Amino acid sequence: MKIRIGNELLTEHIRVRIRVDFRGESKNGRFFFGGKSKEIMAETMREQQVALLRNVPLQGIIIEDVDLSLDVYTVSEENGRRHHEVAYAPIILTLRIENIDDLLPLLIKPEFRKIEFLSPENISLHRLDMERLLFRLSQSFQQELRLLEQKYLR
Repeated sequence: MKIRIGNELLTEHIRVRIRVDFRGESKNGRFFFGGKSKEIMAETMREQQVALLRNVPLQGIIIEDVDLSLDVYTVSEENGRRHHEVAYAPIILTLRIENIDDLLPLLIKPEFRKIEFLSPENISLHRLDMERLLFRLSQSFQQELRLLEQKYLR
């Protein structure tokens, strides 16, 4: 990313903080054993996803910090007539990225909640950069829709 400071053009990475909440629903065990609460399922999902983020590199993204200090919380949800509680385990990722469009795989996920730009203070996008960003957004969105269709058509 090129940043203009006065008359100088500098190349700098963009730093962002992203909040992602992983969902956990309770599972009934077989017979009397093995049932897991929604809170334990959410924490397990969070641990699995953090392990993936730390071990599988993402193109153009450098993970600076993973904050697991936030507590698991529960929310009451309705699906038609059914009413049940779901637990969410949040994490906060501090990332360094080369281009804004490198963030798209994380931003289109249903777990994404919030983004905060840490630096630079101002970003100026060229017309071609904006076109590339919107094109990658469209591609990522269509890919996510295809994955959901495959999941629910089985």
